[in-house]
Amino acid sequence: MYDSKSGAENGINSVKVNAPIDERYEKKTSSSKDPYFILKAKNGETIGTSEMYSSTSARDKGIEAVKENAPDAKVEDLTK
Repeated sequence: MYDSKSGAENGINSVKVNAPIDERYEKKTSSSKDPYFILKAKNGETIGTSEMYSSTSARDKGIEAVKENAPDAKVEDLTK
């Protein structure tokens, strides 16, 4: 959650900027052995955590989908 609309907008922009960069993804495995990933900003701050995936290949496809779709994703303002 964000405290302000401008904070949310900054978070969205950070995802759009960092999503295409391979080095911003940290591939992880949960304690229950489910693969997932974390998207980080240039400063190392976590800006997104994925769902749990059924396999590492599914996780890797998820990363590719974010890399491809996030930079140009449409943003809908639900506060209006």
